[in-house]
Amino acid sequence: MRNHAAVTDGPSRNRTRGRAQAPDEELMRSLYHEHAAPLLTYVLRLVAGDRHRAEDVVQETLVRAWRSADRLDQSAGSLRPWLVTVARRIVIDGHRSRRARPQEVDPAPLELLPAEDELDRALRMMTISDALDDLTPAHREILVETYFRSRTVDEAAGLLGIPSGTARSRLYYALRSLRLALEERGVTS
Repeated sequence: MRNHAAVTDGPSRNRTRGRAQAPDEELMRSLYHEHAAPLLTYVLRLVAGDRHRAEDVVQETLVRAWRSADRLDQSAGSLRPWLVTVARRIVIDGHRSRRARPQEVDPAPLELLPAEDELDRALRMMTISDALDDLTPAHREILVETYFRSRTVDEAAGLLGIPSGTARSRLYYALRSLRLALEERGVTS
């Protein structure tokens, strides 16, 4: 690895960018090639094999090393112990922040639950369906055609093959019978 003191020369950074590889780029490449693989192996154990998280930690560690290049003492030997310490602290900080912050919940399962209005409607429909089963087939047919299929009494009469007057009479008595069946089930309005 090269001497880090040369990296902190402010004016030389900008002058060398156009000609050859800039000192910043050279430092990052050197850090990456020398330390990334062993650091990734170490961090993978810390994050229980989560490769994406481990790669993020390694990247953050190398960026911090690059930012601290002027403070790193190259004469002390390898940078790896410092990098390992930084990586471990990043993992610990991430763990602490996840514990301090409530876990985000995916709203998708909540969207599958029917809203309160839909539940009430579903319960009403089940009660009405159950009450319709108590009616005679003739009364049930006229109610289904007029109320559930939105047909007029004359259209329902034509479809069922009965006179309009008979359809009106059946509808009247079907509604009375349905009201009684619903009252028996506790529906009052």
